[in-house]
Formats: sequence, structure tokens, C-alpha cells
Amino acid sequence: MADSSASYIHMVQHLIEKCLLFHMTKEECMEALSKHANIKHVITSTVWQELEKENAEFFEAYTRQREERLSEMETKERILKILSETSRDPDE
Repeated sequence: MADSSASYIHMVQHLIEKCLLFHMTKEECMEALSKHANIKHVITSTVWQELEKENAEFFEAYTRQREERLSEMETKERILKILSETSRDPDE
């Protein structure tokens, strides 16, 4: 039984790593694994927390990078909105 538990946890860890490649938050990952792999939120959350403990520097950088990326995307959206508004009404 212990071996199958360990392999299940390893599988969840592997799936979390896949979620990280898609820049998902913990919540997005829990939702995705629940929906697509039938893994309970509490299991994903627990494995994620253990990964965070073991890899604190990685997760700090990951979170920082995600926030920077979101900020860049928001800025880009604002610029595109301004450009689209100006191109529609050249008199303003």
C-alpha cells in the first residue's frame, strides 16, 4: 500500500509540474487536476505545499515571474485599447 501511495503522490507531483509549465496558480492547478484527473483539491494542495517547502526559492521566483507577466499583459491590453480607440476616431 505504501508503494502505491508513493507512486500516486509522485503522479500528482508530476501533474503539478505540468501545471507550472502553463504558469498556473495553485488554485488553477487544483481545479484542473480535479476536473481532468479526478484528483481531490486537498491532495493537490497538500502536494503543492510540500513542493513549496522543498523548493522555496523556485516558488518565490515563480510567483514573482507570474505577477510580472500579468502586469505586462495588463499594460499591453491598455495600450491596445488606447490604440484601437484612437484608430476608430481620428478627430480626437
